[in-house]
Amino acid sequence: IRRPPRSTLSSSSAASDVYKRQVKDMDFESDNFGVFASSRRSTRDFLPTPIPDEIIEEIIADGLTSPSWSNTRPIRVAVAKDDVRERLSKEFLLRWEAIKGARSGWLGKIKAVLKRKGLPTSNWIITRPYHKDFLERTQNQGRDFYSHIGVDRDDDKARNESWARNYDFFGAPVELFVFTHKSLGKYSASDAGLFMQNLILSAHSKGLGTCPQGAVAVWEDAVRKEFDISKNYSLLCGICLGYPSGEKINSFEANRPEPSEIILPERR
Repeated sequence: IRRPPRSTLSSSSAASDVYKRQVKDMDFESDNFGVFASSRRSTRDFLPTPIPDEIIEEIIADGLTSPSWSNTRPIRVAVAKDDVRERLSKEFLLRWEAIKGARSGWLGKIKAVLKRKGLPTSNWIITRPYHKDFLERTQNQGRDFYSHIGVDRDDDKARNESWARNYDFFGAPVELFVFTHKSLGKYSASDAGLFMQNLILSAHSKGLGTCPQGAVAVWEDAVRKEFDISKNYSLLCGICLGYPSGEKINSFEANRPEPSEIILPERR
């Protein structure tokens, strides 16, 4: 299983077609699943090439082949494209512009609170520091990622510009917003994770890139203004969807742990 050379991925639809054809030629024998799965990486720069509705429905259908808690399927998906996508991106970017100073110390946080504009309306947990159990991995991720794209750790302007790309959905023509039923708590989130991984791998098999986003989950109210969503559901995250560009950022490969790092030892 091979991806096309990154030099063949340009901002043209022709390059997108090359990418799709080559991914279609992958060998899907079960022995090669690990190679296919590990070839998936998060995409953070997309071509503007539109995605046909039938392709979006196909990958959602593939997502729904995942197991579910008593087959409850406590998931809803809002598909933002065209004008809806543009309105949401514009609103998110306005809110981000108002709140970005909060990332630069207590003074910035105080100013953000006083202005109110841009404060999270949902999922405040995303704004909290990571637990010490995860600090090493997340710090290494940040260091490696910004080094890869040439952004200095102390360059707040460049780091903010990089983060703001979340709210343009990295240029993806489609953003999927995943909602889960509140009544099942973590089991809804478990179902959503299973669903999302199937969906993401299905997209990958079709030459599409994805990037799951927690960053967009802080302003659920904006998404609700665009879609008819039951109050029994809450926003979990977003997923960018589109054809990857040939930009360097898409060649970043996050560190992946060995199985031994997560397998628990028996008590002695």
